[in-house]
Amino acid sequence: MIDYTLLPAVNAALNSLCTILLLVGYTLIKQRKIEQHRRVMIAAGVTSALFLTSYLIYHAHVGSVKFMGEGAIRPVYYAILISHVLLAMVIAVMVPMTFWRAFRDVERHRAIARITFPIWIYVSVTGVVIYVLLYHLYRPV
Repeated sequence: MIDYTLLPAVNAALNSLCTILLLVGYTLIKQRKIEQHRRVMIAAGVTSALFLTSYLIYHAHVGSVKFMGEGAIRPVYYAILISHVLLAMVIAVMVPMTFWRAFRDVERHRAIARITFPIWIYVSVTGVVIYVLLYHLYRPV
């Protein structure tokens, strides 16, 4: 039996790992280490896919979790959450497209990767921020 209450922490760990992999991949491509960049970016893609799978399993079994923060933190939390969710939907399309182009047309890959990378970083980082706010700073009852 799966303890679904562990999945938010797993999800945050996967988002953290993805952020690290993205930054390493960015550094590698700037150093023109193409093969290493490719391996690291594949690992980032797999990590994101694992996150998405875990996230969907969690929310299919637990549903949504109410944010318990009050006062000035509420609009901050919801601004982060809304931008995160909207950009996560964009990334769900852009990441596979960016990977596809990496194996088909490097020039078009570079063009879209310049857009995909900062959005993917933002989504990964804000995923961890949301986790901390939701499950540690303002715990659900």
